[in-house]
Amino acid sequence: MRAIIEQMAGQLADVPGVVGVMLGGSRARGEHRPESDWDLGVYYRGDLDLAALRESAGPEVEVAGPGGWGPWVNGGAWLRVDGVAVDWILRDLDRVERVWADCREGRYEVGVQAGHPLGFWSPCCAGEVALGRVLADPAGELASLQAQTATYPEPLRGALTAGAWEAEFLVGGAAKGAARGDTLYVSLCLSRAVGVLVQALYAHDRRWCLNEKGALTVAARLPAAPEEFERRVRNLLGVAGESAGALVETVERARALVEETVAALRG
Repeated sequence: MRAIIEQMAGQLADVPGVVGVMLGGSRARGEHRPESDWDLGVYYRGDLDLAALRESAGPEVEVAGPGGWGPWVNGGAWLRVDGVAVDWILRDLDRVERVWADCREGRYEVGVQAGHPLGFWSPCCAGEVALGRVLADPAGELASLQAQTATYPEPLRGALTAGAWEAEFLVGGAAKGAARGDTLYVSLCLSRAVGVLVQALYAHDRRWCLNEKGALTVAARLPAAPEEFERRVRNLLGVAGESAGALVETVERARALVEETVAALRG
């Protein structure tokens, strides 16, 4: 299968507009399971020849052009090769480089994006390059960018760590929702608060966080994570609360966890 993927990457690199192809996801990081997808980041500049890309994918595959899947994930295709899932994910290299410049200055965005319930955090674009494996790179542009992203930017670390204040703000909002017995609002506030803390914990450890999948388990092992962080989070998010009293109790436990985490990040 790896030989097939490498051949596919070479063919994709021949599509006009494509700069190079990277293997991403769990397979690039060596954390995959036998059934894991093969994620190919297809990096392009300017006008991408969608007709050529669709021809490469085959007549049975629908290819979404830039913007077809949303503002951040952009576009791509889902293929099956010998029964194995292979995902093409389009990445505008000019935009990735702008995001990388922002990261070096300590700036980031969180955008609404289908498939990312806690939002798409822009540093992911740089992290994908840092943690990916270059498969096709005729001009050496991806390798050059990967070398740069190998060092986590200290300004970004500071910004994402400082951003943990939002978790405190969200818990305050959750407390008001709990008093009303508003289960949905409380659940959303607590989920996002945890997501913010996870991003801060990753950044504090100078580690790229690519998405929500599996992030809690990894974050719980990082040095700044409070003791039993994952178990405590699971208990919080697993309780919808059948009464206002139950919600209030859940929020207070969340407040304690947030305060403990923020203190560790600031210490």
